[in-house]
Amino acid sequence: MTSLHACNFLLSLSSSSNQIRAAISIPKLPSVRFSAPKLQQPKTQSDELNNKDGFINKIPIQNNVHSTPLVQQTSSVSMATFQLYAILEAIADRVEMHKNMGEQRDNWNTLLLNSINMITLTAATMAGVAAATGVGAGVSVMGLKLASSVMFSAATGMLVLMNKIQPSQLVEEQRNATRLFKQLQSQIKTLLAVGSPCQDDVNDAMEKVLALDKAYPLPLLGVMLDKFPASLEPAVWWPTKQSPNSNKALKNNNGWTKELEMEMREVVEVIKRKDSEDYERLGNKALNMNKVLATSGPLLTGIAALGSAFMVSSNSPWAATVAAVAGALASAVNTFEHGGQVGMVFEMYRNNAGFFKLMQESIESTLEESDVKKRENGELFEIKVALQLGRSLSELRDVAKKSNYSRIEGSPMDEFASKLF
Repeated sequence: MTSLHACNFLLSLSSSSNQIRAAISIPKLPSVRFSAPKLQQPKTQSDELNNKDGFINKIPIQNNVHSTPLVQQTSSVSMATFQLYAILEAIADRVEMHKNMGEQRDNWNTLLLNSINMITLTAATMAGVAAATGVGAGVSVMGLKLASSVMFSAATGMLVLMNKIQPSQLVEEQRNATRLFKQLQSQIKTLLAVGSPCQDDVNDAMEKVLALDKAYPLPLLGVMLDKFPASLEPAVWWPTKQSPNSNKALKNNNGWTKELEMEMREVVEVIKRKDSEDYERLGNKALNMNKVLATSGPLLTGIAALGSAFMVSSNSPWAATVAAVAGALASAVNTFEHGGQVGMVFEMYRNNAGFFKLMQESIESTLEESDVKKRENGELFEIKVALQLGRSLSELRDVAKKSNYSRIEGSPMDEFASKLF
């Protein structure tokens, strides 16, 4: 019995000790595995080029900042497209250059005109004051006479230079160059947007850029256009091309018909007989007027300078009168020539004559193409001609009919081809 109680007591102690250990036992933390990231080896340039999942041809990374970037032809973009974009960048740069140069030369015209007029009028005033003061004033009158003579001489030299370069005409040249470069830029953008350019398009664009550079040069020394030619010559800003052989086998395709060809020929005749002839006549008048004014201005200031010199050596009132009157006339002539921008008017007529010459050559070269499939679409070409002349299609056809009728009857044509100018 005693042994039975001892066993129960031992069992109760062991169970209580197990409960206490279970109560204070610490739970096991979950094991977390840490994996270090694998370092990737840097890809070389050859690996990039050999990657079949990405682009096959890529622009290589430049290891040297002074090395020339290499552009390779891709499967979707042709090399001609790359070249046309390069030409577009050059054209954009030329547009900015001509614009800035035009603003600079416009400032030349304003500053030189105002400066020369102020010098001339001040010298004439000094000559008049010196003559009115008389002999008794002594040294002060002599100073006025000398200053007047020097200022007239300076005005003569500046006026000769200004008449030689004709700043107003230079400004008009830069305006036209800017407009024509923007026009060429728009044509190339249209070609890139709606067509698939080829190498012939690139060569044609290059020739047009170089022709514009030659027609409107930026420098003054050596390559400046002649401001006083013997007669007006139309401006040429397009590349000259040899006309193809005209062995015609006309078919009614590509928008061309015999009536449309006859219409274009009559339009060319009207442009030659009326528009081009009229603008050349007006341009020659502006040229002759500019020649007279460019000669008269320095001549009058030179006479005024001589009058002031005689006024210094002798106290003749006539010398002072000649100096004052010649100086005032020189200022008026200079204002009329450069303030009225007669040189700009001549340049405007020269460019308008060039525009009509371009239209003539464009129509004639198109009609001389024997294969009508190689021509521009006839209906589209007719619309372009009508828009350039400021007429509707019906008005353009009426002009062609009037020209044909007047040529047959031998009567003069009383209408111009263009309604814009």
